[in-house]
Amino acid sequence: MNAFVCIGTKAKTNAHAWVLTIDVNNTVLFWESLTGQRYVHESINPNDPPAVTPPNNAHAYRTIGCLFNHSSFYANAQPSDGVHVCSFDLYNEASWKKLNMDAIKSVCGINVVPAASSVFHLTPSTTDPILKSNQLENELRVLVYEHRTDMGLMTVWDDELSYLLTPALASYEFEQCHGVTIANDDFQHSIRRHVPDGHTFKGFPIQFIHTNTRRAFATCLRSSICEQIICCRGDQVKLAVRVRVFPYPEDTYAVWIMFAAKYKSVL
Repeated sequence: MNAFVCIGTKAKTNAHAWVLTIDVNNTVLFWESLTGQRYVHESINPNDPPAVTPPNNAHAYRTIGCLFNHSSFYANAQPSDGVHVCSFDLYNEASWKKLNMDAIKSVCGINVVPAASSVFHLTPSTTDPILKSNQLENELRVLVYEHRTDMGLMTVWDDELSYLLTPALASYEFEQCHGVTIANDDFQHSIRRHVPDGHTFKGFPIQFIHTNTRRAFATCLRSSICEQIICCRGDQVKLAVRVRVFPYPEDTYAVWIMFAAKYKSVL
């Protein structure tokens, strides 16, 4: 089995790297480098007649420019760099241009693998995501309460509704990272069960890369949808807010906030 690192793009044209393996039966498998998820890939033959049903690949990879391993480097020489129409017959020089090993050494030197002393390691996050999430959530509750009080509105929190928002934030971050949409049927079902008949539910998710709650709150208020939720008026209005911090190396993190409200609809 041959294994290679692929360099290209995925959904939303984001640059990305993943792993390609080709077994003795010429079965092409893609392996997502961030999750380990495996996809069987079938290329579309552009010469097939329209009556032929094209394969439906589940992966999110869009283009591929090159692939390489410890001993070889191949540049994509095909008319299109779209993954769905690429042939992965690496022995076909019309499809893949193999870089000469002497050319690789001229760029990388004799020691292609850098010395251990030159390898830099990312430092793990020092943030406790649960504690930080709870802290930001409490700060946002205070800001919402103060804002509604200034408007002469009461604030009633629905803790259970806040809890039900948690899986939605996790799926949003997964989709943002991997370009793969997770079915949210369970989330929608839990919301429908929680919201009584005759009531309306509204939710607004948003992502930040900082933990300044006042700055985030001001940004949310500039959205007409979020402002309608935070300043919701009506009968039996209950509010919810959920914050989830996703830590990454070098003390960077993604912060997802979701405001929600349920209220009795009045016709």
